[in-house]
Amino acid sequence: MSAVRALRQLTGSSMRLACVSVAARAAPVVARSAWCAAAPASRAFSMTARRFGSGTSDVAVSQKLQEELQYEQEVAAQEAEEGEPTFLKDFKEAGNWNIVESSGKEEVTLTRQFGNETITLTFSASDVQSMESEEPAMEEEGAEEEEAPSPHSYPIRVSMSTTKQGAPGTLSVDMVCQDGHFVVDNIAYYRDTKLGADLTAEADWARRALYIGPQFDSLDIGLQEEFEKYLQERGVNEALALFIPEYAEYKEQKEYLSWLTDVKNFVDA
Repeated sequence: MSAVRALRQLTGSSMRLACVSVAARAAPVVARSAWCAAAPASRAFSMTARRFGSGTSDVAVSQKLQEELQYEQEVAAQEAEEGEPTFLKDFKEAGNWNIVESSGKEEVTLTRQFGNETITLTFSASDVQSMESEEPAMEEEGAEEEEAPSPHSYPIRVSMSTTKQGAPGTLSVDMVCQDGHFVVDNIAYYRDTKLGADLTAEADWARRALYIGPQFDSLDIGLQEEFEKYLQERGVNEALALFIPEYAEYKEQKEYLSWLTDVKNFVDA
């Protein structure tokens, strides 16, 4: 969920209570005028039933979906006029990573070659939504702080897999990206290259039975530091940690617009 959408929802909820009494008084007048204009009433009902199925709430749901869809389309049109976001343009121009994502899917994949290594990073746009409910509370607690929090400070889980040409196995790194930093949770090695790199549910289930190594923070400090240098050398650095949350929000916003369109079309059918 974008910051604009979250702010709009907070504003709408605060104004809703103030508008209840006005809406309650206005509703009968609108209803009476609509009743007089529509003749006969049975004809209007039959048309609605044919268009929106048998549900009595279909029309109201469709109207609300249309309101949200129209707002999001206006925002998207403004952004389209401005062109590709600067953060995304700069990332592509750097040429270090390739972005792989499909419409309708929440996962985003970044790939690159490093010597004889093929490196793949995967994260999900749904992580943006999972933190929305916590943001207002976090803002209230930190209201007295002078420095404002980052607009993309929510954690994004990232999975990295590395394979080598001519060498068996896959090195897998699970980490969290937040506030311009990567925090490593675990580093695992899978002797079966396909098993380690496969993202299917079956492969994930099979990996659960394997030993994946200790928690990263339980390793010797010196070893942790060398692994961090190992990752930075492969482009898993601060610049990437700043990009991933921004792109996750960008991706989630696009999918939300498609979701509104699909759901409205289904309700209206």
